[in-house]
Amino acid sequence: MDKVIITHINTIPIYRNYIENLPYNPNLKNRAKALRKAGVLSEVIFWLQVHKGKFYKIDFDRQRIIGNYIVDFYIKQLGLIIEIDGASHNDKETYDERRQTYLINLGLNIYRISDLRVKHDLGNVMNELENYILEKYSTK
Repeated sequence: MDKVIITHINTIPIYRNYIENLPYNPNLKNRAKALRKAGVLSEVIFWLQVHKGKFYKIDFDRQRIIGNYIVDFYIKQLGLIIEIDGASHNDKETYDERRQTYLINLGLNIYRISDLRVKHDLGNVMNELENYILEKYSTK
């Protein structure tokens, strides 16, 4: 099967890594909707950088349900989760570890960004995300 190019970053092709048949808990639908509406500042700031294809025409989902978890951002075409870690992750190391293991076992990649960096170092955060995608999804 040929690799499908979904976009280019700096003329380098980025290849699709779609993970099929991800589990979905419909009971979390209202919670995900409430989280989207709540508008955590760092998530809103990040969303404004990536929604409507602003980031290399890559389609991002916000507050996506995967199994029994809701992830901050998800790129279906890449099988990539982006988590913005803020105060809500404090004292939840065991939960976060179990969640991360579950998501990785589905074949997904997880990219973590700190809440403070989104608020205070957005340019570098976006450059680092670009470099991560280049590293993981191109054939340099």
